[in-house]
Amino acid sequence: MGPGDYVLSADEKTSIQARHRLHRSLPPGPGKAARVESEYERKGAWVYLAAWDVRRAKVFGRCVQKSGIQPFDRLVGEVMSQEPYRSAERVFWIFDNGSSHRGQRCVQRLQTRWPSIIPVHTPVHASWLNQVEIYFSVVQRKVLTPNDFRSLAQLEDDLLSFQERYEKSATPFQWTFTRKDLDELMTRLHREPQPIAA
Repeated sequence: MGPGDYVLSADEKTSIQARHRLHRSLPPGPGKAARVESEYERKGAWVYLAAWDVRRAKVFGRCVQKSGIQPFDRLVGEVMSQEPYRSAERVFWIFDNGSSHRGQRCVQRLQTRWPSIIPVHTPVHASWLNQVEIYFSVVQRKVLTPNDFRSLAQLEDDLLSFQERYEKSATPFQWTFTRKDLDELMTRLHREPQPIAA
């Protein structure tokens, strides 16, 4: 990979519920655990689509009501319409095998519109190899826990405000899991007897 190549890791975090707790959550204090009301009103749900620039620690995200090819392609279009991606020779997009970005049809669809895109799919059942999942885990801990939002609008505002704030201090994730580690894991899993499903 050269200095003019870019790597984006993208996926969707589905069914993010906006739950309005019947009583206010209480933060932890000295010797006291946080208290979160178990009863809530459902206010709806968002799908949070995000693309993480692996080398630049930049995040692009949006909330949509439903996942699918069109919302996913709009996210890709938003990114690819901006510099430096618009004029880059190669832009690698890493995704899992979700229905909106699966297989050869996805590759053809994206490359027809944006010839510089090189789609890379993670192995089936290995979406954890996609770095955007690390960002989603940060979002889960910092924004969505505890889940207490008055409305879908508040949930969207909190997600997008966090995204903007996070990007100001974010640095690229230091990926320590190597190809050698993956080979060793696969060899070990292949050797170990697998549990029999009941």
